[in-house]
Amino acid sequence: MNGGFSAGSSGFFKNAAIVLMKGLSMTRHPLLSRSLRRLTCCAACLALWPAAAGAADTSAAEQLARWSAQAGAPGDAARGRALFSATQGGQWSCASCHGDPPTRAGRHAQTGKTIATLAPAFNAESFTSAAKADKWFRRNCKDVLSRECSPREKADLLAWLVSL
Repeated sequence: MNGGFSAGSSGFFKNAAIVLMKGLSMTRHPLLSRSLRRLTCCAACLALWPAAAGAADTSAAEQLARWSAQAGAPGDAARGRALFSATQGGQWSCASCHGDPPTRAGRHAQTGKTIATLAPAFNAESFTSAAKADKWFRRNCKDVLSRECSPREKADLLAWLVSL
């Protein structure tokens, strides 16, 4: 065992990860051959790439099932369509920024910032991150409804969006 790099121990992998994370993947450690360094570096990049890019940890169908379960009823596309298009006491509706229908990129009504296409059939990344979906529902519902959306409203909206 040399400096914790024993191929038969989990310490080897921990130390290899530390070397990679410190940006020292091309060090000349005696037990890290050139091929192993390259393979380890490639494996680490592949493993970290999805996380850095907002990896898909779910799907629109799984999110719909989650919110429908929380609501105690399946999402209703007609109610989702109505909610998406209606201004709810404020000056904006979901459609104000996402477009109507939301099958292409939208534009934020106040800032003009481009917004990715919302409908999952037109954007493969839409609703593939539970954390992002929760964050954006929380933020956008507060903007449009002046409160957070209920699980039923989320299920209804997503039922409509997946029907597009």
